Amino acid sequence: MKSNVRKPIAILALFAVLGVWIVVATMIGSEIATAPGLLQLIFYIVAGIGWVIPMRPIFMWMNSAPDVERGP
Repeated sequence: MKSNVRKPIAILALFAVLGVWIVVATMIGSEIATAPGLLQLIFYIVAGIGWVIPMRPIFMWMNSAPDVERGP
């Protein structure tokens, strides 16, 4: 797949993953609102940094070299 096609697909995938991540983090965050402060701190650190992990494969795919086109 060519690079100029990969980037728009990857951007849509990134928005989808990030949207799901935000919804899930918000739902869990509202459930632990009455939890001890240390638990909340750990959760918000993980939620704030952890979104990078599921997006890494998308970034790697988007920035990979395009397939070499073969001659006739």
